Parts: sequence; C-alpha cells; structure tokens
Amino acid sequence: MKEKEHNDVKNTNRLQNKNNLVITQVKVRLVPQESGHRLKAFATIVFNDALLIDDIRIIEGKKRLFVAMPSRKTKEGNYVDVVHPINSDTRRLIEETILTNYHLILSSINNE
Repeated sequence: MKEKEHNDVKNTNRLQNKNNLVITQVKVRLVPQESGHRLKAFATIVFNDALLIDDIRIIEGKKRLFVAMPSRKTKEGNYVDVVHPINSDTRRLIEETILTNYHLILSSINNE
C-alpha cells in the first residue's frame, strides 16, 4: 500500500511527560483508503532529538482510533512489539501526540 507523502505534518512542539521524555518531532503519513480498511496512517516520532521510532500505525478500532507500536512476525506466526512504552503516562503521551497530528492532517485536507 503506497503512502501519501505530500500530507506529512511535522510538529516540533516539545511535549514532555513526567519522566522527562520529550517528543521533539512527529510525522504522520496517510495511507490510501480502501473500503473497510482499518489502517489509516503511519507515524514516526523522535524523542529528545535522539531516538526515532518509525512504523507506528494508526488504526480504526471498533470504538476509536488507536496507535499500534512497530511489530515483527515471529517464526510461529505471532506478532510481537519491537518497541513499546512501559508505563501508561508514556503510552498516553505517544498516543495523544500522534492522534492530534493525524487529526490536524485531516483538518487541513478538509479545508483545502
């Protein structure tokens, strides 16, 4: 599935949680929408201008959008996260930041 590169949004506002983890950049890339497809976009975030996490997925759940961390398929056919937050404060920071940027992209498209 090809990504729409021209709909990127970069946010350099410094968003920080109580653990002093700072999100210094966010990039969201929309994917073409097919009927019934739950994957809406991919995101990349940078922490403290030093650590990049790529291939975060924005997915339409039954009740709401959610963020799925990068994963890989095991030999047994299961998927395991490659990286994931270890506390709820960090998970909330990541999800809120990515979804806010996703909604900003959708708003900018609707206002064109």
